[in-house]
This record gives sequence, structure tokens and C-alpha cells, in this order.
Amino acid sequence: MRASDRYIRQESLKVFGPENQNKLRSSKVLIVGLGGLGIPVAQYLNAIGVGTLGLVENDSISLHNLQRQVLYAESDIGKAKLAICLSRLQKQNSETIINTYATFLTSKNALDIIKDYDIIVDATDNFETRYLINDSCVILNKTFVYGALHSFEGQVSVFNYKKGPTYRCLYPVVPSEAEIPNCDENGVLGVLPGIIGTLQALEVVKVITEIGEVLSGKLLLFDGLSLNTRKINFKSRLESFEIKQLQEDYSLKGCSIEFEIIPEKFEKLLMTQDVQLIDVRKPEEFASNHLEKAINIPLSDFNDNTQKIDLSRPVYIICQSGKRSIQALNKLQNYHSKAIVFSVAGGMNKFQKLCH
Repeated sequence: MRASDRYIRQESLKVFGPENQNKLRSSKVLIVGLGGLGIPVAQYLNAIGVGTLGLVENDSISLHNLQRQVLYAESDIGKAKLAICLSRLQKQNSETIINTYATFLTSKNALDIIKDYDIIVDATDNFETRYLINDSCVILNKTFVYGALHSFEGQVSVFNYKKGPTYRCLYPVVPSEAEIPNCDENGVLGVLPGIIGTLQALEVVKVITEIGEVLSGKLLLFDGLSLNTRKINFKSRLESFEIKQLQEDYSLKGCSIEFEIIPEKFEKLLMTQDVQLIDVRKPEEFASNHLEKAINIPLSDFNDNTQKIDLSRPVYIICQSGKRSIQALNKLQNYHSKAIVFSVAGGMNKFQKLCH
């Protein structure tokens, strides 16, 4: 095997050539999230010769991840996504420098992590992190490649490219909790993240090499059922560039943060008290992995099953990431204003990470 043969198929392209291959080799790309979007982004950028990749992830692999996160296998369930992804990428291309960050992106660490990279790829599934990435990229003058999924549809765009429009130019107002579709409830077709993630990887290549037309100021909408695509043009908003520092808290409006309990404190409660714990995930998620004392009442059936909850005792609610438990908390407090209810912050994702 000759090292010079690795990239010959793209170097032989007349509009690409060795010059652009060298640009890839010199570039540094940070991928935030190693789920359905992040996996194809990481695999393709690693394969085509991006010199340095940064990987941000602090989640572990669950059975329900496997239908779309195709880098992982059944034998990987329960293991850290970051460790498995690193191992597979190193086997794919030993030349790539890979930096890993076993953490979730927060206001405290975002600027320090992002500052060392040229392009930031959002491969997450929540608005809080997207606004955090956007604001960090505006402050540090970094390009932000965006991808999002819902059901059979996907979106791709490139923000803050050569002073072009930012994410807040397209979505200036942070949505409330009630306005956001829950991917855990509504689902996503397993093939779709591969398509959208691959398009994100393509935009990264175009930004680095300056070939083709970058999706700056344009939002690409993809319909997987009809295979229709369309582009929506959007303009810059001057106020979106005036960000000088990060917010302390990017939590969504309407989230009952004051009624959250951190995993460390909740773990101690489980060990010392007879806790009333309600798991609001889907039955198949609950069956795959749940805490011993938990009772399963899926969020979709929550309103019709509150009689199963003893409202004379404190109620602790858990889901996969903490989003559905907040919704269930709000539902319960709306119907029973005197109920003492807490949501486990970060859900099973953070609790399992703590226990490991």
C-alpha cells in the first residue's frame, strides 16, 4: 500500500487536485455530537484526508441508536460513543490527528474548545447547543456547518462564512419548549441522518477548498419521501453579529430548571430513600435499559395515567436526555399544582455516565 495512492481519486479531479488535498490536510474541523449526523461527517472527513478532527461527545450507546448511528454495533451498547468512534476512525485512517473531548458543550467550555478549529460542525439534536455553537462562532469568527432532522425531512446550511449570515439571522428567537418537536416522540427515519450528515461533510470540504457554491445565506430543505429539495435565501441581521460574550444559560424558555435535580444528588437519593421514580420514555426504550425502581409511563400516555402516581409523595421523573421529563413535570404541575415534582437533569444519558 502506497500512501500516495490514498487520495488519488480526488486529487485526479481537475477542479480539486493536490493543492486542495493539501488544504484538507492543513485544516482543523470540530464535530459536536457523534450520533446520526456526526458519524457520517466524521467518517467521510476522516476518509478524505482532513488533517485534524475534534470530537465532542459524552453519551453512551443505546439499542435505539443503532438504526441510524451505523458506526456502532450491538456489542457496543453501554460503551462510550467517543471511545468506539475514535477506535473505528483510527482504523479507517491512521494519518488523521484526532482530539477527543469527553464532555457536553457548555457555556463554560465552548470557547476554549472551539478556538483551536477552523470549522465547527453542529451534529447535535437540540436548540440549546445550536445557539451556543452559533454565539461561540460569532465571537471567535469561526464557520458553522449546520444540519437538522425531523421525521423524513432534513436541513443544511453554513453560517458565519466570510461574514455571511449566522444562525440567529435565520432563527433570531429561541423557541419555547412547547414549540419544539420532540425527536424521541416523532422519530426520524434511520437513512435520513446519513444523507444530511454527508451533505454537511460536503459543505465542510467546499468551505476548506473554496470549490463550488457554499450554502451561506441559503437553507437547503430536503424531503426524503419525495426527494424534493429547495433552497430558502435569508439575509444577515446586524444585531446577530453584536454578540460579545456567551450567555450563562442557554436553556429553553419554559423549562422548569428550578425543579431539576442533578444526577449526583439523585444517585444518593436512590441509595438512601424509597424514591417514586417515573420513566417517561417509550416502552421499548424502557425495556432496553431502566433503573430498578422506575415505573414506565410514556410521555404520550402521561395525561391518561397520572392516577398511577402517588401525589402525596415527591415524584421524580426521568427520560433519556431530560427533555421529556421536563414536559411531563409541567403536565403534572398543571393538573396538580400542589404536587412536588423533580426532573432528573440530563436523564439516563448523564445518570449512566455518572455511574460508569
